[in-house]
Amino acid sequence: MVVAEGLVKRFGSTEALRGVDLEVERGTVLGVLGPNGAGKTTAVRILTTLLRPDAGRAVIDGIDVVAEPRRARGLIGLTGQYAAVDERLTGLENLVHVGRLFHFGKAEARRRSNQLLDRFDLSDAASRPVLGYSGGMRRRLDIAMSLIAEPKVLFLDEPTTGLDPRSRVAVWDQIDELARTGTTTLLTTQYLDEADRLADEIAVIDLGVVIARGTAAELKRRVGGDQLHVVLADRDVLPTVAELLAHRAVGEIQLDRAGSSLTVPVADVDGIVPGVVRELDAAGIDVSDVGVRRSTLDDVFFALTGRPTQVDPVGEDG
Repeated sequence: MVVAEGLVKRFGSTEALRGVDLEVERGTVLGVLGPNGAGKTTAVRILTTLLRPDAGRAVIDGIDVVAEPRRARGLIGLTGQYAAVDERLTGLENLVHVGRLFHFGKAEARRRSNQLLDRFDLSDAASRPVLGYSGGMRRRLDIAMSLIAEPKVLFLDEPTTGLDPRSRVAVWDQIDELARTGTTTLLTTQYLDEADRLADEIAVIDLGVVIARGTAAELKRRVGGDQLHVVLADRDVLPTVAELLAHRAVGEIQLDRAGSSLTVPVADVDGIVPGVVRELDAAGIDVSDVGVRRSTLDDVFFALTGRPTQVDPVGEDG
């Protein structure tokens, strides 16, 4: 549904995109994950016809966004980093206004607006000026406005930046609902938990290039998967235990003699603890504790880039 091939964009001496390739399958959510300045917003602006690339190609449902921008705009909805609402108008008036811009008749614009207010749990606030809305309410209204013309593709550029945890979860629920109804969605985010929760696939972008792509589970397996942590009563048997558990390891086993423990990278921690306990018990090893840690997208990003994501509540300009 969405294809980007070799996108390049420069701003003076700054190369914001250095050959970005992206694909979004019809009816799925692609999460584009990366820190501030990675190039996420620049890619969205090109795909939504707001910027022209210096090189490369961008296509929405077979339509080249550079060659036929007006046709492409008819297929897309966009929610940017900051809510594009008119604070002086009510929630209903904002939606009806957008509907009229799409050449809906007055009755149809109002009908569609009321449907969206109900869908986004804003009906009770429909007649209130948006100036009095909370951040989460404004964001939900903003997403509703991007859906007024029932676009085939929805672009959400860091939709929960600056929201409190409760509002973030409310917006996540709405995005989940859109995904269940088959809306093709490209979601940019710098929040690892957001990508993990919402995206069918994730593209990790850094310094203007896509450095990895896959499902959350696939990306986690790429960096060593999950970890088994074993604490022993006697640190002298650490080498022996490392040998016993070597068949479970998918990478190098780390020994911590000071803590009398070892960490074993494993492919999957599901059901592993009982088997390990039985194995060590049969070998006569006195164990103080056995625990597991699932890998996270933060581990993925650190492994790929050598640094953690840097979250800035203000958002990204790059």
